[in-house]
Amino acid sequence: MKVKRRLQTGILLSVLLGYCSAAMATEPQELFNFVRPLDAVQVTTQDAELPNRIGEPTPQGEVLRRVTFHPAAQPSLRLTPQSGSWDWSQQTLVSLRVQNAMDWALTLDVLIESTDGQRLSTRIALPAGPAQTLLIPLKAASPRDQGMRAGVPMPWTHKGQRLLLADTLTGALDLSKVSALTLSIPQPQAAQDILISQFGVSSEQLSAAAYAGIVDSYGQFTRGNWPGKVKSEAQLQEAVVQEQKQLHDWLAERPAQDKFSGWTGGQPFEASGFFRTEKRDGRWFLVTPEGHPFYSLGVNAVTAQQSATYVEGREAMFSALPQQGDALAAYFGTSDSRSDNGANQGRTFASGRWFDFYKANLQRSYRGADPVAWRMLSQDRLQAWGFNTLGNWSEPAFAGDARMPFSIPLLIGGDYATISTGVDWWGAMPDPFDPRFAMATERAVAIASRDHRDNPWLLGYFADNELAWAGPADDPNGRYALAYATLRLTTDVPAKRAFLKQLRDKYRNHNGLSRAWGIQLQAWELMEDPGFQAPLPSAEFPAIEQDMQAFLSLYAETYFKTIADSLDWHAPNHLLLGGRFASSIPEAVNACARFCDVLSFNFYTREPQQGYDFAALRELDKPLMITEFHFGSRDRGPFWGGVAEVYKEEERGPAYAHFLTKALEEPQIVGVHWFQYLDQPVTGRLLDGENGHLGLVAITDRPWAGFVKSVRNANLAVPKALLKPVPAPATAGP
Repeated sequence: MKVKRRLQTGILLSVLLGYCSAAMATEPQELFNFVRPLDAVQVTTQDAELPNRIGEPTPQGEVLRRVTFHPAAQPSLRLTPQSGSWDWSQQTLVSLRVQNAMDWALTLDVLIESTDGQRLSTRIALPAGPAQTLLIPLKAASPRDQGMRAGVPMPWTHKGQRLLLADTLTGALDLSKVSALTLSIPQPQAAQDILISQFGVSSEQLSAAAYAGIVDSYGQFTRGNWPGKVKSEAQLQEAVVQEQKQLHDWLAERPAQDKFSGWTGGQPFEASGFFRTEKRDGRWFLVTPEGHPFYSLGVNAVTAQQSATYVEGREAMFSALPQQGDALAAYFGTSDSRSDNGANQGRTFASGRWFDFYKANLQRSYRGADPVAWRMLSQDRLQAWGFNTLGNWSEPAFAGDARMPFSIPLLIGGDYATISTGVDWWGAMPDPFDPRFAMATERAVAIASRDHRDNPWLLGYFADNELAWAGPADDPNGRYALAYATLRLTTDVPAKRAFLKQLRDKYRNHNGLSRAWGIQLQAWELMEDPGFQAPLPSAEFPAIEQDMQAFLSLYAETYFKTIADSLDWHAPNHLLLGGRFASSIPEAVNACARFCDVLSFNFYTREPQQGYDFAALRELDKPLMITEFHFGSRDRGPFWGGVAEVYKEEERGPAYAHFLTKALEEPQIVGVHWFQYLDQPVTGRLLDGENGHLGLVAITDRPWAGFVKSVRNANLAVPKALLKPVPAPATAGP
């Protein structure tokens, strides 16, 4: 049922927050007070109501008015001028005094409109607890404006006030003609209440204040507290001593295994001297060079080289950077991470001077940051925690330690043609039909394999990483984005020539294609024009979809065959571990299964089975590795909870154990790799500003004790789940 109510309201020029106004530095303008309404603003509701005519006192002494949002698609409260529009051209923020009346966080959508049809919107996580002032900037904004993936936690206390600053807004407005502000809750399943009072605007600049002094001298978030937060160097050094005792005990408790971490408690396989795959009794296995079953329990990015963060231009965010002449000043440096790929679009603070808090903490903890000692400790930790593989992006020097199996990424770069699918997170798709791509592949494989041709510790090679095989998820044509994008290009792009040849071989001329696609193509040459728009797939003309699929199959097969052929020549003894799919299409997965030894996927889901159609994967009957997964939270410093987020730190361990248990249920899966070893910097890594609590280890080099213990228990249970006991020899008769 649609509920509408009009309230007589008015404009009251006074201090914005009434009860808390003394804390505000800039005189704001109050437009409306729900507790003391006058008659110049109109309030309407849809699937919502203001059930009481008077306000309600809170335990903190404020009086606010209740708003109830009923179960519906988008119950809303809308504020509009009684006549005309608002002129906010001199303002920077909208302010709402609001309190969540429930015992759980609510999702609140805010939409601001101007008379010309422009819209500015944001989605707020409104926490339970006392009232706060919700501040909404009047222009598009993102945490990338601060150089990071996720913004500082809200609310925060500023000048005695509890403030919640919206940090992600999309759209635009004509600020001289603002026509409406709407609050709504998306699809509540039961009635949800908020309390509200003042609504106004302000010209104060608060973004800089929200980010001031957020990082301490150890690289930790200053406004949060948690078990194990480092307060002194003595605390770091004592923790090192205690950890060494624990590692000694845990290393002694590992299951029986060969030197490559293959389990010796089960029936052996044939030894080949290198890692390989084999299917036995319906289950796929990796097999160590010595012939024992191996389930790859890996960790990505085991490196001390990815923990620096840019400080230039945002020095105010850091409360205690080393001064010139300090010993820790050795961990400053400079870089330039600017690029036009999707991972960096709109990001500021992507170049200049940086500081590496992680290496500074190694200096504090161990009186130095010796790379050999660091690698030894890291491998002690991983093996004590039940891991057996150094995953992608790990320190290359591990390859010379002859202690843990490792993998190598084939990062194929060159001046070959590329094709955009509209995602391009790490760049546009390589054109495998371009002869320069084959040359670049040959060069990348030759360099990557040069020192490892006969290295038995090398598990295998990955073909690139997370290529954008599909378009945006919200695009109905995303499934075929690569094919459509190819046809829009000019004929100097080899992929387009390959597609046109495929179509001409099938249809012979433009008339045949016109009939099959239901179009009126006057001449074949028109398809060669840049910007040619092919028709969308339809049930009436099934050939459209069939032709798109045929081209994508040819594209993917050409891509993977080029890499496989080069690897067969340069590294015939090692596995090709697939393409580390993030977005994928069936044609690419099928081609990967044909030309690679192992399929690989990056699944950021609660269970592997939620990441892809495993019925289709079982039909391919190919060993499969999950080469990235994680579970992060926001309660240990870094602001981003990762791609797969849990509510709190204590949930990460059970989430890891559940994911691994579900992976073991799939006989194709031969390993899972956690992303990543270390937490990312609070203010974002150099590469792209990611700032997640994803690690086994904090920026202080202190392992997350509870999480690590849960991970270890889950890992140590794997051989018990997979190994069949070796039958006892038959005894001789009397």
